[in-house]
Amino acid sequence: MLLEGFVIEQEPLRAYLSANIKARRESLKISQEKLAELAEVSVQMIKGIEGQRTWVSDKMLTSLAHVLGVSAFQLLIPSDGAVLTNDYALISGLLHNLRQNIHDDIENRFAPFFTERQLKNN
Repeated sequence: MLLEGFVIEQEPLRAYLSANIKARRESLKISQEKLAELAEVSVQMIKGIEGQRTWVSDKMLTSLAHVLGVSAFQLLIPSDGAVLTNDYALISGLLHNLRQNIHDDIENRFAPFFTERQLKNN
């Protein structure tokens, strides 16, 4: 599997969450104050999340997603509004895993052929 063993670090998740909440909030034309009121959290909490200084609980993530009209997972993945410098690390990790998977697949498929050929030559 391409993503097997690959973990997205906390920093990109914070950045995705921040960018996605802010982008969605702005597309809905609501202020941080209004989002805080609707999600029943403090304005400072919203500012902290959008500023990547505060993390959220699962309950808060669900509440924010509901108010913003999206699924919770959508707040944690890259979107057009979440362009990050850390995307390079994510792509590099995925590319490394892909290369390893291709290498392993080739080894597994052709190993019997090479083993059989070596036995015939000896």
